Amino acid sequence: MTAPVTLAGRRSREAAVARDKDAWLALFADDAIVEDPIGPSHFDPDGTGHRGREAIAAFFDKAIAPSQLEFHFEKTYVCGDEEANVGHIVIVAGGYRVVAEGVFTYRVNAEGKIAALRAYWEVDKASASAQRV
Repeated sequence: MTAPVTLAGRRSREAAVARDKDAWLALFADDAIVEDPIGPSHFDPDGTGHRGREAIAAFFDKAIAPSQLEFHFEKTYVCGDEEANVGHIVIVAGGYRVVAEGVFTYRVNAEGKIAALRAYWEVDKASASAQRV
């Protein structure tokens, strides 16, 4: 049987690749947080994350909607209601292809909704990988 966190993570990635905002948002708990990447970035200058549906929807509009995404995970670790994926995400946006290498985690609540999506990737390293497409 597949763990609820694994199903939620897979569905999150599928909805992101399809740029299906409604399907993606439906996966999250009302009080969920998205930190992608963790800490300050151009998506989150304060580095506090995007908490709640309105903030997560705004993150989708800024980060996911204008991008073509590919997820490549080499290893996955499931522990209770959490999952950590090691690998990289290919992001094509604004005429550039960027590779974000890191650890990408999901945590679900008792209902199987995503309570936290956190991405450990370094903005400077990802930016250095940028290639014009």
